[in-house]
Amino acid sequence: MTDFQKAAQELLSRRKAGTKAPRLDESIRPNSIDDALAVQAEMAKIETVGGWKCLLPPAEDKIIAAPIFNVQKDSDTVELFEDKGVARVEPEVCFVLGQDLPVKEGGYSEADIVDAIGSAHMALELMQSRYADDAEQSFFESLADCMINQGVFVGPEIDKGTAIGLNAIQLKVTQGDDVRELDGKHPNDRAIDGLVWLVNYMGERGVGLKAGAAIITGSFKGIVNMVFDVETTIAYEGLGEYTVTFKRA
Repeated sequence: MTDFQKAAQELLSRRKAGTKAPRLDESIRPNSIDDALAVQAEMAKIETVGGWKCLLPPAEDKIIAAPIFNVQKDSDTVELFEDKGVARVEPEVCFVLGQDLPVKEGGYSEADIVDAIGSAHMALELMQSRYADDAEQSFFESLADCMINQGVFVGPEIDKGTAIGLNAIQLKVTQGDDVRELDGKHPNDRAIDGLVWLVNYMGERGVGLKAGAAIITGSFKGIVNMVFDVETTIAYEGLGEYTVTFKRA
């Protein structure tokens, strides 16, 4: 068994149990972007990839790209492991591919990628690190762990053209008597930017994207803490709203 396989199995075992643990053993720690993506690739051989998370690279030596193994949709219940006693989520938009984007020499144009998008949705990234709060893991270890992603909830469909260019949105979160008005701003100029980058970056590495993949491209408000077992309405001003209840996995 390779070091990448050992790291993948360790992280998957934590993911399935909702366990937080210290850093990976030094002998199997990823020490580069290539190492981290190799661990992700081994995880993807064991678990079904239902989507991706991405963002334009935040720095020259960092990327945000990871498969998502837990996609939830068509439900009024969102299941996730608690983190610090709460449900930690990030409000995003999600693009669901309507057709495959296989590896292609020369890559894809933005127009090609937009054509491949079947629908756009309000969405929540479900967050939990598999590292203990005091682990002090490296960026590459976090990248191997899929950047604290534990899944995505795909909400109601919204206008695709609006979602593609979305940069800012007013959010309203209502949990019982607790009402929060949030000024949402995407970390990139447009919500589509990370997806265009992801398709071609992964294509250069020999990885294509499949029809049906749910792809999130960055949070409009970072992590928002939610209470479990309370009916919750999340509204995107001018786009729509939905109601869910967060349940412990």
